[in-house]
Amino acid sequence: MSVVILQVFVSLMLVGSSVLLFLVSVRQRDHEHADRLSLIPLEDEHPAASPAAPAESKEPLS
Repeated sequence: MSVVILQVFVSLMLVGSSVLLFLVSVRQRDHEHADRLSLIPLEDEHPAASPAAPAESKEPLS
């Protein structure tokens, strides 16, 4: 029976510490840091230049 009590105590301490660390992370506003880091490899190092506007022809089309 004492093993069950010890296991429940340790489990509650783990849950409590997880909630506490989550709240600290939200308060420091770094809870989305992992999302930003995971998107870094998808960014272009050198973004492609926008295509130039087509040159207007001075000749008639017909």
